[in-house]
Amino acid sequence: MEQTAGFLLSVGGILLLGLATNFIGKHTFLPRVTLLLLFGIAVSRQGFDLVPDYIINQFQLVTNMALLMLGFLLGSKFTKDALLKSGKQLLLISISAAVVTVIVVTWGLSLAGVPITLAILLGCIASATDPAATVDTITEQSDNSAFSNLLLRIVAIDDAWALIIFSIGLTLAAEIAGINGVSSPLFSAIIDIGGAIALGIVIGLPAAYLTGRLKPNEPMLTEALGLVFICGGLALWLEVSFLITAMVMGATIANLAKHHDYAFHDIENIESPLMIIFFVLAGASLDFTLLSQLGFIGLLFVLTRAGGKILGAWLGGTLSRASVAERRWIGLALMPQAGVAIGMALVAANHFPEHRQSLLTIVISTTVFFEIIGPICTRIACRRVMFQPSYSDNK
Repeated sequence: MEQTAGFLLSVGGILLLGLATNFIGKHTFLPRVTLLLLFGIAVSRQGFDLVPDYIINQFQLVTNMALLMLGFLLGSKFTKDALLKSGKQLLLISISAAVVTVIVVTWGLSLAGVPITLAILLGCIASATDPAATVDTITEQSDNSAFSNLLLRIVAIDDAWALIIFSIGLTLAAEIAGINGVSSPLFSAIIDIGGAIALGIVIGLPAAYLTGRLKPNEPMLTEALGLVFICGGLALWLEVSFLITAMVMGATIANLAKHHDYAFHDIENIESPLMIIFFVLAGASLDFTLLSQLGFIGLLFVLTRAGGKILGAWLGGTLSRASVAERRWIGLALMPQAGVAIGMALVAANHFPEHRQSLLTIVISTTVFFEIIGPICTRIACRRVMFQPSYSDNK
């Protein structure tokens, strides 16, 4: 009974105080994501210790549910018309931002005396971004500009590029270090991504035809949630990327469901409160004291990652003939970084135990930094582009 009361009080308090962050975010330069993360830190053990551990321990479940819905909604952005309009920009900017970041971080760290294997691993990890924080920052502003829609598509496929790049980097670092038995990460990444795409299509094809039949032209929330959770459960069971699976399923339904215009509007109403809980628990799970352990190498990682994202996005924007405003600001909008980077660091640490302490300290501490500061950068970039006199949403 006591745990039930604590659960209800905590979740209710998180949701209501989460609403307050909307008000504060609209009247300050801080986006809601940053405020929710700081709020999570404040109510955690590091702060006032207001949220019980048994709730914080459910963070992984909340994360999976939130990212499943996020992937599904992001998938709806990949319509045929949208890809014909901005597909070239999407590919060139996303790939360039990822690859140039790897090169800049690896080069910068190696010049500073970091062992080349560790520099390669950190460079590959730096390519990852956080779609959840980026999406929430854009959603909070009700920004439906061409720039924001392009940004959403870029962060949606960043996980795929990051996974492939990291797998190549892990194999390369192992070859340099003379370690045997690390020859299959790239194959595993291809199986992971390919399997996720196939599963998303297998679920999405019948769903595109069957959804919205009980109530014509109005897909029901029940069927939306059912599909999303089945999608996630099968992806986890088959050990493929559930985020990519949900995204492909959403894209399939959005392109093929001719009897309704948009794949499950109602799911956005469920996703919003879930994202509030997700970011608060994410903040409560962060170890804020790790920022004090950044050190010179951590600071250099922050600077080179930021520079690599900005330079890479600018280069990709130039090659794809994006507008001046898009080339100038889209790199800054790609600063958020979260769980994918930590997951990569854990994998790398298992293969390179001699670098375990350095990898985890640098990646976890910089992730705390980017997760708090990154959404601010995204908001600044979106607002700067929005108020560019020469920028047009109808370009």
